[in-house]
Amino acid sequence: MLVFRCSNVVKVWRTIRKNACSLFGGLDLKPFLPLFPLDVVLFPGTPLPLHIFEPRYKEMVSECLDKKKRFGIIRNSEGSLAEIGCTAEIVAVTKNYSDGRMDIVTEGRERFEILEINEEKAFLRGQVLYFHDEPGRPTEEQVEHAVKLHSEIMAFAGANQRVPEDLENPVSFHLAGSLPLDLDFKQTLLSMRSEPERLDAVITAFESILPKLRRTVRIRQKAGGNGHSN
Repeated sequence: MLVFRCSNVVKVWRTIRKNACSLFGGLDLKPFLPLFPLDVVLFPGTPLPLHIFEPRYKEMVSECLDKKKRFGIIRNSEGSLAEIGCTAEIVAVTKNYSDGRMDIVTEGRERFEILEINEEKAFLRGQVLYFHDEPGRPTEEQVEHAVKLHSEIMAFAGANQRVPEDLENPVSFHLAGSLPLDLDFKQTLLSMRSEPERLDAVITAFESILPKLRRTVRIRQKAGGNGHSN
């Protein structure tokens, strides 16, 4: 059983929506968004490959492909749904199986807040409110510092990933989305509506990760040099 954690803001919005429906004979924000609960956090602009095998999600994905529409990735942690999610656009179907299973590649698009859950179909759907960041841009120093830290972390993993110059989504999502960070932390980032504040949080996280990586590398190098770790 899934439990939906409802914030006070959502409760207030539900009351407003209900009253508006009573006064004006019905008010619908947008059609219900199909929801795919997973223990992952998807960021705008971040790719997410998926293997679709459950009948209800085979139905959902087939419907999204036929109607060329997106579905929502919402974190499901121990049966509890998060309030904030991100829409996923299917950018490729890499394999179709004879039993209807699919391998697909999706990419994050818009963030949303769940207002209402609908369980009329085999898969969950939600009435959602889309939102964007508040006005305000990070400083060049912030961006440069975050990118430098990210590059150092990637170097420890033997990877070299540059930030595209034509990046459409906030750089904080690009940097955090490429690393296996704590999911609670990623969920917090997804919910934040200020890019400068979000980038500060990313920088703090990177600065806490790097000393551990450097220490691990030193231990491995020392062990490789004399056969001992101390």
